Amino acid sequence: MSVLTISIVAVFVTGYLCIALESLTKVNKAAIALLMCVLCWTLLMIDPSSYYPMIEGGGVVHHIAEVIEHHLGDAGGTLFFLMGAMTIVEIVDTNGGFNFVRDTLKTRSKRKLLWRVAFMTFFLSAILDNLTTSIVMIMVLRKLVQNREDRLLYAALVVISANSGGAFSPIGDVTTIMLWIKGVITTQGVLTEIFIPSLISMVIPALILSLQLEGKFDKAQNLPVADVSQFTKVQRDIIFWLGVGGLIFVPIFKTITHLPPFMGILLVLGVLWTTTEIFHYNTAEDDTMAKRVSDILSRIDLSTIMFFLGILMAVAVLQEVGVLTLLGQGLNEAFSGNYYVINGIIGVLSSIVDNVPLVAGCMGMYPVAADGAMAVDGIFWQLLAYCAGVGGSILIIGSAAGVVVMGLEKITFGWYMKKITWIVFIGYMAGILTYWVEKALFF
Repeated sequence: MSVLTISIVAVFVTGYLCIALESLTKVNKAAIALLMCVLCWTLLMIDPSSYYPMIEGGGVVHHIAEVIEHHLGDAGGTLFFLMGAMTIVEIVDTNGGFNFVRDTLKTRSKRKLLWRVAFMTFFLSAILDNLTTSIVMIMVLRKLVQNREDRLLYAALVVISANSGGAFSPIGDVTTIMLWIKGVITTQGVLTEIFIPSLISMVIPALILSLQLEGKFDKAQNLPVADVSQFTKVQRDIIFWLGVGGLIFVPIFKTITHLPPFMGILLVLGVLWTTTEIFHYNTAEDDTMAKRVSDILSRIDLSTIMFFLGILMAVAVLQEVGVLTLLGQGLNEAFSGNYYVINGIIGVLSSIVDNVPLVAGCMGMYPVAADGAMAVDGIFWQLLAYCAGVGGSILIIGSAAGVVVMGLEKITFGWYMKKITWIVFIGYMAGILTYWVEKALFF
C-alpha cells in the first residue's frame, strides 16, 4: 500500500471518527463529510497515474473527472430520491394527513398501546422511512402518554420497530434504498426473504418490553385533541393516500418503466404538489402559505443530504484506490467466507458508527456475482440489508431514527444501553437465525 493510499485512508478514518463523535465535537457531521470528500479526492489527484497507469499525461486528469462524474451520478440518484421522499412525507404531515395515526393508537391499556405502536411503526417505516416514522410516532406519543418513564419505553420501541420495519422494504431505510438503487437487491427479494426476520427482530423486544408495562392510563390522558386545519377530512385523506400510496407505487413504477427510482419519486411529488395547490386555491393566501409545497421545500433537512453526498463520494475514493477490495478479501479470509458472521459483525458495527458509510463501503468491497451468495438477492446482500438496518437499534446512536428520538425525548446513552441494548440484541440474533432457517428450508 503506497504512502498516498495510506494518507487517503487516514483522512477518511479521521473524518469518520469526527462524525461518530459529533455529540462531543459539536461540529455538524455534514461539514466533516464534505471536507473528508474533497480532501480524499484532492489527495488522489496528487499522483493519479499510480492508480491509472494505462492512461498517460493529461488523459489521467480527464479520466479522474469522468470517474467523479460517474460516482456523482450514482450518488445523485440516491440523493434526489431522499429529497423527494422527505418532501412528500412533510407535505402529508403538514396538512394533517397523519391524524389518523393518533386516532388509531388511542387506548387506555398500556400493553395494547405498546403493540399498536410496535406494528404501526413497523409497517409505516416500510412505506415512509424509519427516520420520518420515528418523528411522527414520537409526536403522537407525546399526546397519548404523559408519564415520562412509560413514554421512554414506548420511545425505545419506536426506534426498534422503525429500524426493523425499514430493513425489509426497498424504500424503508437509507441503506436499503442504496442497495436497491445499486441493483443488488430487488423489491420482491427483500420483501419475501427479509420480512419475517425483521418481524421477529421487532416482536421479541416488544414482548419483553410489554412485561414491564401494566395497568391503564388515566381517563383524561390519551384522548386525541382536534387539530385546526384549512382542509376538510376528505381532503386530508386524499393527501395521505396520494403520498403514502405514491411511495408504495414507486417500486412498481421502476419495474414497469425501468427508469431510475428517483424518477418515480419525482412523479409522486409532482402529483401531490399539484393536488395541494388545487386544494389551496379557494383558501385565504395568508393562512396557507406556510403549508404550500414551495415553502415546505425550504424546511427540508439539507444538512442530511449534504452528509450523504460527502460520505458516498468519500467512499468512492476508497473504492477507486482498491482499499475496499483488500478489506473485503481480508474479511473473507478471516471468517472463511461465512457471510452470516461477516454481516452479523457489520450489523453490530452499524450500532457504533453510521450504517450509511458501512453499507456504501460494502458495496465497494464486494463485487456483484452472476450466481451464489454475491448474486443479486443473494445471501450476502439480503443479510446486509437486514443487519445494517436492525443492528442500528443495538445502541441509541446507531441509527438516524435513534439519534432523532434521543434528541426529542432526551434519552441518555447509558439508560438505553442498560435497559434496551440486550433486548434488541436478542431480537437481532433471532432474526439472523430465522433467516438461516428460511434459507435452509424454503429458499
